[in-house]
Order: sequence, then C-alpha cells, then structure tokens
Amino acid sequence: MVRRFERKVRKYRGYRTHGWGRVGQHRKSGSSGGRGRSGLHKHKWSLVMKYAEDSSGYPFYGKHGFEQPNVLVAARLGINVGELESLLDELVSKGLVQVVDGKYVVDLTKLGFNKLLGRGRVTKPIIVKAVWVSRKAEEKVRAAGGSVELIKGVVHA
Repeated sequence: MVRRFERKVRKYRGYRTHGWGRVGQHRKSGSSGGRGRSGLHKHKWSLVMKYAEDSSGYPFYGKHGFEQPNVLVAARLGINVGELESLLDELVSKGLVQVVDGKYVVDLTKLGFNKLLGRGRVTKPIIVKAVWVSRKAEEKVRAAGGSVELIKGVVHA
C-alpha cells in the first residue's frame, strides 16, 4: 500500500539533507534533546517546573518508595475465633491441641496460622499462642475465660 507523505529517498540522492533543513534535522533522539528523561536537570528543566508536583522534582527526581521482596514480607494467615472454636474438638482428637485444667491450649503456628481474628463467638476457655492477635479477638477470648500469649521473634508461619 502506498504511504502518503513518505519522502522518496531515491529522489533525494545527492541532496544532503533530503529536505529536512540545514543542520542535522530529522535524526534520531538528538533532535529532541535526548531519549526519555535525559536532560531534565539541564535543557529540559522547564518540563520539570511545569509538570513536577510543587516544584519538588517529583516524579522526575528522588526516590519513590521501596517495595520489600516477598521473601521478607510475612503473609498474615489468619483464622477467626469462631472458626477456631468449632475446630477445637477435632484438633484435640488429632493431638494438635491440648486440654490443660479445662482450658484448650492452642499454638496457631503449629496449625499453619499466625494471626487470630475476631469474627465469631467464643464460649470455651482457650489459651491462644499467636504471632499477631486482633483487638476484638483478644477481647472475646478473655471474656470467655481464656488468655492470649504473643509469640515473639516468629514472623513466618
């Protein structure tokens, strides 16, 4: 298909600029002052002043946050207190939860969880060991006659 407005190179052989002016016009990035964000601290400074937020240079200069690698970020795997209570008898039969003085002793890290959340109802006294506990979950466990122990130094389940 024929393109309109495309310069016919063969017709311009011998004419140094091929119709694009005197000094190096229609080259690559040299005519635009460089590729990308080059020159923003020199000859493209007016763009920074026009488009930066409050002339701080953002988003052209400076650091813009840091995202930690997933290896370092602990996934918060939670279980609700109501769900935990419904599983207590099954977990006791499997040997994952002990009963001491009429209270269920639950280590959430052994169950594959690291956070206790507050949805549901608690009627049995539970002693919960967890890395993280929500405020509502702690209130419900204490109201049922149990207690919460935070595990220090453990991040991953």
